[in-house]
Amino acid sequence: MCAMQKNTKPCYYGEYLYLDRFLDSQHPVSKQYQEKEAHDEMLFIIVHQAYELWFKQILHELNSILTDFDEPILSTNSYGRIIQRLTRINEIQKLLNQQIGILETMTPLDFLDFRDYLVPASGFQSIQFKEIEILLGLKMEYRINFDKKSFYNRLNDTDREHLIELEKSPSLFEQLESWLERMPFLEKENFSFLEAYQNAVNTMLDNDLSIVKNNDYLSDADQDFQIKDLEKTRRQFDALFDQETFNQLAKDGHFRMSQKSLLGAIFINLYRDEPAFQQPYQLIEKLIDIDEEFTQWRYRHTVMVHRMLGTKIGTGGSSGHDYLRQTTQNNRFFRDLFNISTFLIPRSSLPTLPPHITDAMGLKSE
Repeated sequence: MCAMQKNTKPCYYGEYLYLDRFLDSQHPVSKQYQEKEAHDEMLFIIVHQAYELWFKQILHELNSILTDFDEPILSTNSYGRIIQRLTRINEIQKLLNQQIGILETMTPLDFLDFRDYLVPASGFQSIQFKEIEILLGLKMEYRINFDKKSFYNRLNDTDREHLIELEKSPSLFEQLESWLERMPFLEKENFSFLEAYQNAVNTMLDNDLSIVKNNDYLSDADQDFQIKDLEKTRRQFDALFDQETFNQLAKDGHFRMSQKSLLGAIFINLYRDEPAFQQPYQLIEKLIDIDEEFTQWRYRHTVMVHRMLGTKIGTGGSSGHDYLRQTTQNNRFFRDLFNISTFLIPRSSLPTLPPHITDAMGLKSE
């Protein structure tokens, strides 16, 4: 069956994609300064233009997700839509990582043919990438010191004011935290998840300690090591259970999420087999995937810059490879979600939920 035409004016491929403008947007600067254009500058331009196009699509998906999270209650349809769009972002990120391989076909000498003509242009000036970072939750207060000092210095007034205004908007991290804090099953009809979870953890750790102490096959040194390891694990759990200790650790940068939101995320992970939590669990996993891909992208970018520049200063004035290496681990969005594994316990140790909680776990989690 033929598709029914709905447009009143014929749509022509080249016009629809504005190819006349699009394909006339690559203008190497090297030919302005030397007799022969640097051959690899065209590759450099196209790869970065492709990055910006994909950044635009990521922002398109992110803004849609942020709109869904603005609703007081996430419906089942919202979960499916958010997960699908987070999946799309993740697939785009994989493509962005692959593009680095294309850029690496350019040798350091090829890059030096035009690099000095680009000063002071830099990836620092990618407004769309900065928008992605801010919307995901990497606002100024969470950046490394170099970024805090120079994040806006290389931008024009219009772009600087735009990003400063964007910092005032709720990020996906902040909306996620609020959503997790609304978890209705943490405290419900004389049931306290924190209390039941803490009792289960203590029972599990006490049992582990008893096994270690009564194991005749362990040497004294091995036994001492395992006991100390169990004590360390208990201190980690104690920090989660005690509000004052948790707040101090958060102040010191060990946690970014609130205690209540972290407990909500732990609850979802522990009871992810329940119908009500299968989609919320997938949502959390997709956010971890996105953070992981950005970390991989930063790492690959770091290695590529080291390969191209060695220890030279970057065109944007940063310390080049050393700066990028710092951002790889420090500029993370959802570190707390990665750390949830610290607080997971075996299914066999999970506290049994009372009937009124399991009955309430339909297909809605809010």
